[in-house]
Formats: sequence, C-alpha cells, structure tokens
Amino acid sequence: MNSTILLSGSYDYRLVALSVVLALFASYAALDLAGRVTAAHGWVRAIWLSGGASAMGLGIWAMHYVGMLALTMPMPVSYHLPTVVLSLLAAIGASGVALFVVSRAKMSAGQGIAGSVVMGGGIAAMHYIGMTAMRCPAVIVYDRGIVALSIALAIVISFVALHLTFRLRDENRTSRRKVISALVMGSAIPLMQYTGMWAATFQPSAVAPDPTNAIGISALGVVAISGSSFLVLGVAIASSLVDRFVMVQKDDLKMARQHELYFRTLAETVPEIMWTATPDGVDDYFNPKWFDYTGMTFEQSWGTGWTAVVHPDDLAPCLASWENARRSGESYDVQYRLRGKDGAYRWFLGRANPIRSPEGKVVKWFGTCTDIENQKQSQQILEEQILERTIQLGETNTRLEEEMLEKDCARKELDQQNAHMMKDLEKRSERATMLAKMGELLQSCVSLEEVVAAALGFAPKIFPTARGAMSLLNASRSLAEVCGSWTGCQLAAMEFEPISCWALRTGHPHLVVAGDSTAPCAHASGVKHTYLCIPILAQGETLGILHLQATDEEPQLNASELSFKTTFAAQVGLSITNIRLREALRTQSVRDALTGLYNRRYLEEVLEREVRRASRAAQSLGILMIDLDHFKKFNDTYGHDAGDAVLREIAVSLTKGIRAEDFVCRFGGEEFVVILPTADLASSQARAERLRLKTKELTMLHQGRSMGMITISVGVAAFPEHGESPKELMAAADAALYEAKRGGRDQVVTAAEKKDEELAVPAAAESAASWS
Repeated sequence: MNSTILLSGSYDYRLVALSVVLALFASYAALDLAGRVTAAHGWVRAIWLSGGASAMGLGIWAMHYVGMLALTMPMPVSYHLPTVVLSLLAAIGASGVALFVVSRAKMSAGQGIAGSVVMGGGIAAMHYIGMTAMRCPAVIVYDRGIVALSIALAIVISFVALHLTFRLRDENRTSRRKVISALVMGSAIPLMQYTGMWAATFQPSAVAPDPTNAIGISALGVVAISGSSFLVLGVAIASSLVDRFVMVQKDDLKMARQHELYFRTLAETVPEIMWTATPDGVDDYFNPKWFDYTGMTFEQSWGTGWTAVVHPDDLAPCLASWENARRSGESYDVQYRLRGKDGAYRWFLGRANPIRSPEGKVVKWFGTCTDIENQKQSQQILEEQILERTIQLGETNTRLEEEMLEKDCARKELDQQNAHMMKDLEKRSERATMLAKMGELLQSCVSLEEVVAAALGFAPKIFPTARGAMSLLNASRSLAEVCGSWTGCQLAAMEFEPISCWALRTGHPHLVVAGDSTAPCAHASGVKHTYLCIPILAQGETLGILHLQATDEEPQLNASELSFKTTFAAQVGLSITNIRLREALRTQSVRDALTGLYNRRYLEEVLEREVRRASRAAQSLGILMIDLDHFKKFNDTYGHDAGDAVLREIAVSLTKGIRAEDFVCRFGGEEFVVILPTADLASSQARAERLRLKTKELTMLHQGRSMGMITISVGVAAFPEHGESPKELMAAADAALYEAKRGGRDQVVTAAEKKDEELAVPAAAESAASWS
C-alpha cells in the first residue's frame, strides 16, 4: 500500500499582518468610494464606479496574493501570469458589483442577497483562480467541506459589507462608525482568504511544472505589489476627499447664489423699503422701493448718503439709535420721517437686525423701513377720539358718582329706616311675647286680685313709654274704682261714675289729644298730656277701662299700638270674666240655691278637712245639728213659699250668730249643721244655746201676716269626746238632736259619751248610715 506524502509549509506572520492591513485599507476605501459613486451622476458616476472597482479590486487582490506569498513551501513556487490577471479581473468585477449595489437609491433584501452572492462568489473565484495560478512540483488537493465553508464565509462577509457600506455611504467625514465598519470588514475578508488556503493540501508530484508565462515572486515583488496597492488605494481615497471637498464648495456656492437670488427676489417684491449694511454700519444695498420713494440713486444713497432724506428733527435720534445698535450688536427700531421725491415727508418705522456667523460675530445688518403714515394719522385721530371719549367718560363718571352718592345716601337712609323698623319689630315682637305670656299667666289666675296684680305688673313692660291705670266697675256697676296704676299715672279721683268716661259710654277706645277740649273725660280732668281710654270688655259686657297717658319723653300715643292696647284690655277682661264665671260655678256647686248657705257636699269637704286639722293641732272641734220644730205645720198652713221664706230667714240668723271662721251648712230639708273650729264642748253648747234663743226672737211675716214664733232643736257633739271621724261626730250630733226632739223640742242636748253609743236610738244609726 502506497502512503500519501503531504508537503507542509509555514506562514510569514509579517506578510499575514501586511495582508490584513491591505484588507483594512481596501475596506475603508470601499466605504469612501461608495459615497462618491452614490453622489455622482452620468459619466462621472461611470468613472467613479470603474475607478473605484479597480482600486477596491486591486486592494482585495493584493491582500490575497500577499496572503498566499506568506505561505513558505519547501519547494520553488511560481505563478502563471495570465491566470493571475484573471484573478485580478474577478476581484475587480466583484468590487464593481458591490459598488453598484450600494450606490442605488434603495437596497431591498433581495438586491442585498443577490449582490452578496455575486460579490462573495467573485472573491471566492479570485482566491481559487489565484491558487490555480501556482506552478510548483506538487498537486493541490482541496477539502470540499472547507471549500464550501470558505465560499459561504465569502457570501456572508459580502452581505455584511454591503449593508455597512450602504448605511455609511452618505457620511462625508471620517467618523467613528466608519472606522469601526472598516475594521470589521477588513478583519472578515482575510478570514475567508485563510479559510480557503486551509482547504488546500500539497502532495509532491514527479511531473515538472509548466514554466510557460510563469514568474516567481521575490520579496521585492511583494513590496511592489503591496506598495502599488497602497498607492492606488491612497489615490482613490485622496481623490474621493478632493472630490468631496470640491462638491461641498460647489454646493455652498450654489446655495449662496440661491440665497442671494431669493433675497433679491424677495427684496424686490416686498412692498417695503429693505436695506443691508456692513458690520461697520455702511449701507451697501437698497431695494427698488427705496429708489422709487426717495428718487435717489445707489451712489447717492451708499454709505451715509441716505441721511439726506431724513427729517432734520428726526436725524439726531435716528443716528443715535443706529450707532447704539451697531456698537451693542442688538436690534433696534425707531420712527422717523423720510422725504419722498415729491418733497413731502412721511412717517416710517425703521428696524434693523444683526446677522451673525456661527461664532456669533455680526457679519451683516438687515433692515426695513415700513410706511406708517396712515397709522400715525389713524393714531392721531384715535388719540383725539380717545381724548373726547375720556372727557365724556369723565362727565359720565361724575354723573354716576353723583347718582351713586344719592343712591348711597338713599340706601343709608333706607338702611336706617330698616334698622329702625327692625328695632320696632323686635320691640313689638318682645311686647307681643310679653303679652302672650301675660295671657298665659292670666288664664292661670284664680282670683280678681291675681288678675289685677298680673296686669299691673306686665303693663309697664308692654307699654314702657306710657303711664296708665286700670279701673273696674263695682258689683252694682254704679262706680268705676281704680284698682291700680303704673309709672306715676296722674288721676283726679280713685273712683268715678261710669258716665265720666266716654269709653264706658260708647264701648269704644277714646283718644284725647293734649289741649283738645272737644270730648274730654271728666275722670281725667287735670291731665295735660294726651290720654287714651280703652273699655275692658268681655262677652259684650263692660267691666272697666284701661287708661293710658303720654309722657314728656313721648308726648304722642302711637296709633299703631292701639291693637296692643285693645288686646291687653281684652285679655284682662276675658280673665276677669273667667274668674267670675268660675266663682259663680263654684258657688253653685257648694252653695244651697234657696238659702245661700253651704250645701251638704261642701259640708262633707270642710268637715273632713277640719277634723284632720284639729287632730294635727290637738284642738277641739264643735258640731251643731239644728232642726226646725214643727216645720211641716208651716208648709201645710202657710204654703211652701212661706216655708222657703222661713228657711231663708233662719239661714240669715244663723250666719249672723256665728264667728267668721265658723261654717253654716244646710244639711237637708229643715236641718242645718254648724261647724265650730277650735271650740270645745262647753263653748259649742253655749253657742247652740245662743242660737236657739236668737231664733225664738225672730218675727216671721208672710204676705203681711205673722206666722208665729219659730223654735229650733239642737244636738251638740265635740271632737274628740264624741268621735274622731266625721262619721262618728255626725252620728253623735244626730243622736243628740233626736233626744232633743224626743224631749219636747226647743232645747239643746249634748251627745252622750262613746260608751253610751249602743243605747242610741235607731234613728241615730239611720242618720249615720246616710252620712256614710
């Protein structure tokens, strides 16, 4: 079995580094040339495309051959010149395709992929054609996998290179991104080169190489290839820089011309005067509007010649403002008058603004003159109108102030009236409240004295500015008696006849003004102030009068308060009527209608009360039970009217014959009961005896006829001898009365002691049962 012998070589790392530098230089040149190809048009574009492709292809080709020469083999190696040229053409063609693709206005994904395949294929073709150009006593064998890898790397690297170049083609200066992109591309291209050389192995061959058109490359050749490549690439980059500079200058010049043309066109069409000046303040341009208005030429206007048409009064301020603006570098505006070619002056507004360089230095002044003559006239007219309106407004304001002052005075007066009214209302409210309280208090009064006291107490509070008095008619209504007064009321007499007062006569309030003698009241004679008499009425009945007098502090009686006064009098009258009504009702409930004495109901109440009081005070209490003797004979003989007359006379006699603190009650029929508080048994018996004797002395007449002598029988009992309860006392007195009747009448009998109660007759028991 024959074993294959492989030839191995070594790399000269200096040449390897040189190849990488060439790749970097070529990459930067490609980025720079792409911009020029993109910016150029027509045949210039074709020149830049062919020249750029040649320079870029030469750089890539030189990198390739320097990299191949870096491999030192143990045998002589020469290169077939036509094949070498063919590899150079492949590199130039690939570079041309790349520059063409990246110089397009847009590069789609399909165009990028197609361009990268063509460029990568061209670079791979350049490498392997270059390897074919080698002439050496050995056979080159390729590893297909590595070959495929190298081609793939060439396509991928081409794709990246195309996109980087497309993105950076418009950068006209050496930027950081541009340098980094050149480093990336320059480092990636040798990667494909040395991957392709890695795919090749050399096997010795006994066949001698064909030396036709083959040349060997020495170190001097390496220098020549590298130097020429650097020179071509340098020339390409320098040409790109020069062309870029020239294009920038052309663009700036073109832009400046366009700006100047635009400015002049604008200046000539604007209906205002426009001018420019140097930084020193020398005017060097005027638009046609200036010449049309002033009639001056440019030579007459240049520099400071324009000041000849400025009004003499405005020249100094105008020049001062212009000089100050020029020194400070700030804009200014000033108003002045310019003389026209017709000799008339018009007002203009002059403005000037500095134009600065990027460094902030003033390089030009630009100014305008705007005709404001019409505005000035309008302003003058407006000022005159404003002055006229101001005068009118002043007059109107004066009138308004006077009206406001009048309204303010009226408002203050109204406020005072409202305050006074509110104060009066508050007082009226307070008086109404007091009047209501008095009414509540009067409704609770139980006697006439309480009514009078309450009325006289509230009167000075309800009528604080008036004196007054209250008079009531007596029971017979023949006299009006003064029951009280307040605040020193002046009265001629304390009682007077009802006809002495007009209010009592008419039943209506009667007002007498001071000094008026038309209808004065006789009871108020001597009263010098105004006075008012109001009748106190209730249910149509006149009960008295309320008399009110004015004072020195308040000489008039307010007619608006008449309702208060009449209400006051009405409440007093209603209360008096209620009390009289209650007294009448009470009298009817406790008095006997025939005799006027207390009835049996009142007897039960007062006896129960007096027994308890005597028990608490440890005092005596006497009870007299009286019965008229033979009273039935009087009724039968003389009739019931005579009997009623006898009962009334007996009632009067008994009432006169007792003390003020004693009580006489009609017990029923012809029987009477007398209660003697604090009287013991002896005193009670003596009082009974006096009553019996006094009754016998009475002379009874009926219809002119004498009814004879009347006698009484009396039963006497005392507390506590005969009982400690009303029931026991009444039973004892009734038993004693029964004994007096049984004993012959017209006598006084004392009740037996308690131990003898069981001997009492059945009538006494019956009487006690009726009491209970």
